[in-house]
Order: sequence, then C-alpha cells, then structure tokens
Amino acid sequence: MTKMTTETETPEAVDPQRRRFLGSAAKSLAAMSLAAMGLAAPQLLMIGAAEAQSGKAGPADLPAVKPGPSFGSLKQIDAGLLSVGYAQAGPADGPPVILLHGWPYDIHSFVDVAPLLAAAGYRVIIPHLRGYGSTRFLSGATLRNGQQSAIAVDIVALMDALQIRKAVLAGFDWGARTACIVAALWPERCKALVSVSGYLIGSQEAGKRPLPPKAELQWWYQYYFATERGRAGYDANRRDFAKLIWETASPKWGFDAATFERSAASLDNPDHVAIVIHNYRWRLSLVAGEPRYDELEKRLAEAPVIGVPSITLEGDANGAPHPEPAAYRGKFSGKYAHRTITGGIGHNLPQEAPRAFARAVVDVDAF
Repeated sequence: MTKMTTETETPEAVDPQRRRFLGSAAKSLAAMSLAAMGLAAPQLLMIGAAEAQSGKAGPADLPAVKPGPSFGSLKQIDAGLLSVGYAQAGPADGPPVILLHGWPYDIHSFVDVAPLLAAAGYRVIIPHLRGYGSTRFLSGATLRNGQQSAIAVDIVALMDALQIRKAVLAGFDWGARTACIVAALWPERCKALVSVSGYLIGSQEAGKRPLPPKAELQWWYQYYFATERGRAGYDANRRDFAKLIWETASPKWGFDAATFERSAASLDNPDHVAIVIHNYRWRLSLVAGEPRYDELEKRLAEAPVIGVPSITLEGDANGAPHPEPAAYRGKFSGKYAHRTITGGIGHNLPQEAPRAFARAVVDVDAF
C-alpha cells in the first residue's frame, strides 16, 4: 500500500484548495487500503498494533501527542438539555466526524486520533458526554438521567446545534453504544459508524437475564453501584475507582500518571456520580427512566439492525466485558468489516491504538 504523508495545519492556515486536496487524499487512501485488503465484502481482519502505530498502515504520519493540555481551549454550546463542552480539530468545512468516549474516560481518549483525522481534512468534534468535563445541564430541575437513549438524544441535539446534518460517528464503551443508537434510530444523521466491541444496544429486559458466573463477575461494579454503599464509595473514590477500571480493562496498557490525571479531572463534574449511578441502575431496572424516552427505548428493545456502513473494532487484550464479534455480525446489514487489533490492545482502543482507530474512520467513510 502506498504510504501517504500529511501536514498538520490549523483551520486558519488551510486554504480551500488544500482542504479539498486533503479530503480527496483521505478518500484515495481509504480506497487503496480497501482494495489492498479486499474489504469490498464483509470480512474479519487482524491488524497488529505495531503496524497500526507505526504509520505503515495509518492515515497520517504525525508525531505522538505528549501528555498535558492538548486540545487547547474547549468550546461550549447549548444543545438540547445541556451546555456541551467539546474539542474541535481540523478544517471547519471538512466532512464531520464525531468521536464519543466511554466511562470512566473522557475526550482525551481521542487525543492522538484527532490530529490524524484533522490532517486528513476532517472536521473532528469530541464532546464531553453528560456528567463529564465541562458539559453541564442547563436546568437544575432536569433529572440526572444516564439511560442510553438520553445520551443518544444529546448527540443528535449537539449535531443540530452545530448545524451538522450528517456525520461519521465513532466511539467506544458508552460512546460506541451511543453511536450505535444514533445509527439505528436516526440513520439519516449517521454517514458511517466505527464501534469498538460491536453492537452494544441493550434494554432493561435484556438486563434481567442472568449471565454465567464468570461473566457476572466482570460486571461487579454494576452490582456495587446498585447499593448506596456503592454510590457513596464511587463518590468518595472516583480516581481510585477509575484507575482500577483502566488497569483491569486494559491490562497491558502502560499509561502514566499524567495521562490518567488528564482524564480523571473530567470525573469531577458535579453531575458525574449521579449520571453513572443512574446509568447502571437503569440497566438493572432498579430506577426508572424518563417518559420522554419511552418510545425510543421501546424501539431499542427490539434490537434494531444497523444499516449504515460500519466497521467494528476489538482489542486482543480487552479486559472489560464485551461480546464476541460473531455474536453481533448479523446486527449490521450494510457494508461491514470487523478488525481485531493485536499487540496487547485493551478497552480504551482509540487511545491505545490511535492510528488503527483513525484508519477505521477514514476507511468506513469510503465504504
């Protein structure tokens, strides 16, 4: 495959012809990679982390971003029930990509993905989900609701506020579930999808079914959060709790203290504990959702098929609960590929293998 090198430029420094060139180059790269790997039809791929990180198969050849402030000043916009804090990279008139983080992580999971996509000509939006970072509720009276459909509605509202009609959506953990929901319920808003760990749409009814003991053990924190001791414990020990999850979910990822603290600061959001506790209790039918989302949840409980072009990703060392790719293959009816990223890649795949993640975004955009 031909290697493409790009230059990172601020939106102000990129003239229209350069922007068009970058967009075309990204499309050409994706087409070449698809042809080289035979991705015209759905199939499984194994991509080594060394290859994914080296730039040999990546969409851009950029230096790694060091720990520390790396997105610059965040933007803030009123969208639906929230004032959403978000980072933005790339040309303002580039094709939009929205990157969605999980728990207990934040926008810095995409700190090395964003410059790769920006260099390829994309307008990259990375929002803090409700309960994280600088995102705030506009009203103190709004229920601090963590149910899956509420978070998805937040993203659609953000797209409306930013006047984005359609975007590529990509994420992991809560972010992957949210992206899947938007793709399933509002396919006209989702150009293509990248989802770590595949099809993650759930329901309260599904949450009632017991799992084998070893599988239940992986969800220990969900049952801990079902108790008031668990709520109080998480509130008092957010950082220690998050670090434990990071270590168990990505057992081979050697993150340092600065990398962890950069994201852990987002858990200081005043609504964070309420959102997390409600999310996991809602899954077990221990708390109610809001009536405004009932119809959406009814549709999600039917496990709708996703028809937009999709790439699913999985790390070979993911220590968090996750389904096997064969279990969800049938939930994607459009153009599709699955890629397993090897080399000790865990749950926080975009931060552990940013080039593989960025490559998936560029490739699925060309499906």
